[in-house]
Amino acid sequence: MRTTLYGSTSTASLVVHWLLIELGIEHELVLLDFDTREHKSADYLALNPAGRVPTLLIDGQILTEAAAIALYLADRHPQAGLLPAVGAPARGEAYRWMFWCANTVQPAYRAWFYAHEAAGGECIDGVRAMARQQLEAAWQHVATHLQSGGPYLLGDAPSVVDFMLVMLMRWSRNMPTPSDHWPVLKAYADRLKARPAFAEVYRREGITDWR
Repeated sequence: MRTTLYGSTSTASLVVHWLLIELGIEHELVLLDFDTREHKSADYLALNPAGRVPTLLIDGQILTEAAAIALYLADRHPQAGLLPAVGAPARGEAYRWMFWCANTVQPAYRAWFYAHEAAGGECIDGVRAMARQQLEAAWQHVATHLQSGGPYLLGDAPSVVDFMLVMLMRWSRNMPTPSDHWPVLKAYADRLKARPAFAEVYRREGITDWR
């Protein structure tokens, strides 16, 4: 069956697209135009009622949520070594970091980019200030972890969690204190960005920043 990824440039679908290329999975990429609200069309909402990206159609199954899709793809391709063995302590660490990305980092970004959603237009500055504080604390947390372990989140080898986190680091590129302000995080991101699949996903999506 055909594998199809629905996404939009520079959104959370980037990590799924990157992994599809990294794992050599043939797929069709459908980039939705957010300006014309294609992600809110009836056809797309029939696939993903939340009207967000990514959505992955694989073997007749519809999957949503970037972190969940990333873990699923790593599980389907164990030969790539992007997740520790089931039951291993490092597997628990992978879950912990992935859920931290989804439950701590992503909500803080949503508050930064969509501050009006949290408390209305009159509270935007306060919401964004709190989001910035949360994100900078998150980057310090990762920097401290990498300094005591590293060079990747789980130790010596890259995992699917690194792909997720580096995608999220990129979102900070235009913030007052971007993630690569921390030298250890810049070196970490550079290791992941040096992978051929990263250059290829950039080429396919037409992205030119944060190289």
